Amino acid sequence: MGRDHPDRRDNEIHRNQRSFRRRARRSPYGKKEHMAFYEHVVISRQDISPQQAEALNDTMKGLIEQGGGSVAKIEYWGLRNLTYRIKKNRKGHYSLLAIDAPSDAVKEMERQLSLNEDVLRFMTVRVEELDLELSPVLARRDRDRERRSDDFPAKDGGF
Repeated sequence: MGRDHPDRRDNEIHRNQRSFRRRARRSPYGKKEHMAFYEHVVISRQDISPQQAEALNDTMKGLIEQGGGSVAKIEYWGLRNLTYRIKKNRKGHYSLLAIDAPSDAVKEMERQLSLNEDVLRFMTVRVEELDLELSPVLARRDRDRERRSDDFPAKDGGF
């Protein structure tokens, strides 16, 4: 195989054409903003109160709305045990947000969360459609409460 092998040259030309096509598709006037659907989970420190965790959710909602998006659902899952320690914490306040927003608004919210010392971890996932039903975590909690109430009926003074 010499320097001017025809297969290698064809691959190089083909690779360059593909990258050129990608660049040619971009708009010269900037990106076109479109809304996307996201699910966002936040774990905050165990030291804060549930009211402070709810206030953090409201802050995130405000950031998304300032960026031109909307929050379809906010679920506070409560104080839950962590599988492993994160920043010396064994528990954390979990929250789930269903978001319809442009990517810039989500990036700004993530930037603000990374600066907040009460936030242990967060994760944003882009989804095809928003699920506005009760999440499996809360559905399971409700199911467990119903079972407990069925197992222990109200006492009528007897044994």
